[in-house]
Amino acid sequence: MTLSDSDQDQDLHPDEDNVIHEPRLWRDDGWMARVIKNEDDDGWAVEMIKDGEAEPALTGPWTMGRDKKNPKPLDPNAFRTLIKTASEVLRRHEQQRHAMLHKDVMVRANGEDVTVTLDIVPDEDDPYADLKALDMFGAVLAQVRVSAGFKFSKTSAQAWVDNDFRKPD
Repeated sequence: MTLSDSDQDQDLHPDEDNVIHEPRLWRDDGWMARVIKNEDDDGWAVEMIKDGEAEPALTGPWTMGRDKKNPKPLDPNAFRTLIKTASEVLRRHEQQRHAMLHKDVMVRANGEDVTVTLDIVPDEDDPYADLKALDMFGAVLAQVRVSAGFKFSKTSAQAWVDNDFRKPD
């Protein structure tokens, strides 16, 4: 059995069936823009939802049309700008999340620099953190599992190293 040219095209571009370019709804390039009634006032808002996500990455005000009653229709330039803005919001959120879950400090041990890291694993049932010591080449000197609420600081990291990497209380 052979595939027709149209079947092969569909396999190569499975999302083409999902492309929508309507005045109040655009779906393309892994994103959906939807113009909605602004619940906070009389105007309109637009929400950007990344494919596969339940919640919008971005919701913001949308311009009124010429009649000052209906929303301005979505267009290619506006859609591209909304994708860039929503992508930036997601990137910043991910950076903030990484900063909250990953911390590191430099301490000294036997005259050598040691990097101590704390990586929090926010498991819903059993959150924990990995406390790790690395030499100046990145080789792991020690690693222990600690509470996700472990008070990580330069002082606590130095104390752990000075205590021969025994699991902190």
